[in-house]
Amino acid sequence: MNEWTVEVQGLTKRFGSFTAVDGISFAVMRGEIFGFLGPNGAGKSTTIRMLCGIITPTSGTGSVAGLDIRTQSEKIKERIGYMSQKFSLYEDLTVLENIEFYAGVYGVPAERLAERKRWVLQMAGLEGREHSLTGELSMGWKQRLALGCAIVHEPEILFLDEPTSGVDPISRRQFWELIYTLAGEGVTVFVTTHYMDEAEHCDRICLIYRGRIVAMGTPAELKTRYSSGVLLEVEVEPQMPALESLLSDPAVTDAAVFGRRLHVVLPADADVGYVRKQLEERGFRVSYLEPVVPSLEDVFVSLVEQTDRELGEVSA
Repeated sequence: MNEWTVEVQGLTKRFGSFTAVDGISFAVMRGEIFGFLGPNGAGKSTTIRMLCGIITPTSGTGSVAGLDIRTQSEKIKERIGYMSQKFSLYEDLTVLENIEFYAGVYGVPAERLAERKRWVLQMAGLEGREHSLTGELSMGWKQRLALGCAIVHEPEILFLDEPTSGVDPISRRQFWELIYTLAGEGVTVFVTTHYMDEAEHCDRICLIYRGRIVAMGTPAELKTRYSSGVLLEVEVEPQMPALESLLSDPAVTDAAVFGRRLHVVLPADADVGYVRKQLEERGFRVSYLEPVVPSLEDVFVSLVEQTDRELGEVSA
């Protein structure tokens, strides 16, 4: 049995002169939680829509559950679950009516229907609320109902497109517990997100920016591979001139704004006191400076800036 449930090679999607997805390649294993991480407009949703057979690629190849995304899109739709960030629920239907509608769309056999309806209600925590109007549910309840509707037919691959956008932190955590349970049962979960903390929950992460894959690996691998130096968190005034000063310093590997502070990367063998000394000698006021453990956000910001520099050089 092929352990790869999703395989993509050179996948590209253009809309007129705009390239939304630019020659990406990756593969996802059976039972894996695969995170597609990037800012809005990076190409995440376009990729998912190509994989789900909703839109056709401009070029490149891909397969989902062994089926060709170009020629077998209708068969793919029978084998997958898809949940968009809009949840795709009918708000004027009751909870039970939504479940029954999607069971019909996905062709759940009549002899399985009662059991699957019970399972969705139990999984979503909606037992006793079967006859509530969906539009009256909280975002957290709608989210779990949408997940239940997406997997009512027991698909082997589940595509989740920004599934926690606009949902409160407690509901997000409960949702991820459901995802872990599904993956533990052998379901492949392909999830797009722009939340860095959610990416930590994934087995592997693909970082996408401006339609291109800029890095891929486990969360630990990415933090190790792209953060080999010393990372300092610095609060300094005035901030932007200080940033420009550090970026022009040959002893500084990288620097970027992180909220009210700067994150500054030095070579592994560098003297941590160097940054404070240089800033103060140049007339900047340093109120905080401490080494910190690199996060995925540090990795992503560094890679985004590197990509922007490379693309800027290409287009210049």
